[in-house]
Amino acid sequence: TQLADLIRESVPPRFRYGRIHPATRVFQALRMKVNEELDQLTKFLEVGLEALNSGGRLAVISFHSGEDRVVKHTFQTMAAAQRGSVVTPKPITSGDQERRENVRSRSAKLRVIEKT
Repeated sequence: TQLADLIRESVPPRFRYGRIHPATRVFQALRMKVNEELDQLTKFLEVGLEALNSGGRLAVISFHSGEDRVVKHTFQTMAAAQRGSVVTPKPITSGDQERRENVRSRSAKLRVIEKT
């Protein structure tokens, strides 16, 4: 908690008392870096597409903008190399009712690619 307190004290007062603790994003970024999550995601997308038969679809739900960026760019690269076609040019997001019933769905983005 010392690090969390230090982070909270380092941000402007208006950001200290929101719904989410200011250290949350810092800890998330540290976890993602230590675990090489974005690199692992890229590897998964490559292996996942290769494992599919022609016409098979790979659907990925991302919950973080960094993850979504990796999925989007990887799918675009695969489509440009004619390895697949992007089924969802724009991500599918949760609707108002879903967000009311499941608040965690607010950041979810679904993207789909079909293997050619």
